[in-house]
Amino acid sequence: MTTHPAPPKPDLAAAREHFLSLVEQIRPDLHRYAARIVGSAIDGEDVVQDTLAKAFYTLSQSPEVPALRPWLFRIARNTAIDHLRRAERRLGEALPDEDVMADDDCPPDPLVMHAALSSFMVLPVRQRSAVILKDVLGESLEDIAAHLETSVEAVKALLVRGRELLKARLAAAEDTPPARPTPEARASLQRYVSLFNRRDWTGVQSMLLEECRLDLVSKTQRQGKAVGMYFGRYAQETGLTFKVGRCEGRDAIGVFREVEGAEALAYVILVEFEGDKVAFIRDFRYVDYLARELVFEAV
Repeated sequence: MTTHPAPPKPDLAAAREHFLSLVEQIRPDLHRYAARIVGSAIDGEDVVQDTLAKAFYTLSQSPEVPALRPWLFRIARNTAIDHLRRAERRLGEALPDEDVMADDDCPPDPLVMHAALSSFMVLPVRQRSAVILKDVLGESLEDIAAHLETSVEAVKALLVRGRELLKARLAAAEDTPPARPTPEARASLQRYVSLFNRRDWTGVQSMLLEECRLDLVSKTQRQGKAVGMYFGRYAQETGLTFKVGRCEGRDAIGVFREVEGAEALAYVILVEFEGDKVAFIRDFRYVDYLARELVFEAV
């Protein structure tokens, strides 16, 4: 019996880097879309990560590369809906095609473009998709119709109703005070940030649980002793200032750089504690587009 050596395994790391380079220009818009579908910039990045993982797997099984932008947006929409279902959020129903129509050109609405992420949650998902694609991302009616697998006339109807609902929500919106962390959790986070700003890496690492987990978003995940290597990069970097603040109803660390003589939010880091020990670090330094979607308030 003749045996043949198994073919070499493809270099998955190189393939992944090639794929990420292909989607690099699309990724910020993909995040803007996903963040508004799920009502959160941070959750929107989860959707982007899942979308790209699904797309990478599908491409590895396919001999052809589809038109990336519309294909990724379709995956992102389905992934966002799955995210909402897992979160047990109530979804609305799609509008019928014969609903009232807008003017033929349907120019983007600037009020909608600057609406808060959470505001879009008032809309049923199909309306939400149409409004975001048109008013936030500037897609054509034809491309939106292809994305939603419907007609241009139906897209116009979705835009009319979606814009009306969103503007009504914005007009009637009342700020609800976000839930506040316990004084103990806030004090632990303040201590962690203070040690970071002093570059006291021994002190920082003394706050970690033995099995602390790290998610360096879009780059790597580590656990236990391997997390210590993460601080080596920060030890070599200057020009960053760390601040405790609030975004999307949760405590976070804002990382600031000086830009043209003023401090600008570069990215955020989320830290979870067990008691006074750090159990989980989620660092968004490699997805800096996320900061553009966040309102960060230092405390």
